[in-house]
Amino acid sequence: MDLQAKLFRGFADPSRLTILDALRAGPLHVGAIVAATGLSQSNVSNHLRCLSECGLVQAEPRGRFVDYRLGDARVGELLRLTEELLAGAAYGVDACQRYGTPDPDAS
Repeated sequence: MDLQAKLFRGFADPSRLTILDALRAGPLHVGAIVAATGLSQSNVSNHLRCLSECGLVQAEPRGRFVDYRLGDARVGELLRLTEELLAGAAYGVDACQRYGTPDPDAS
């Protein structure tokens, strides 16, 4: 269970989810990910490093650029299944008070 929880922490950040969602369409370089997500270049780079270290994305050098793609097609499938699940359960998830945004001042 600890390993499963660790995997889902990789999906828990909205910026990382946005990047993974952008990569569902296919490989992109950092500039294209920035354009697709609206995130800053430094934010994208930091999250890509995390996602790469966890195996959720893979880097592929292409000349002057590095393309990033989903590390496993099942990541895209998991995101698709999440959309399907939320189509029926979104109200309950949205109303849930226990899974809110973490308080950065909480210890």
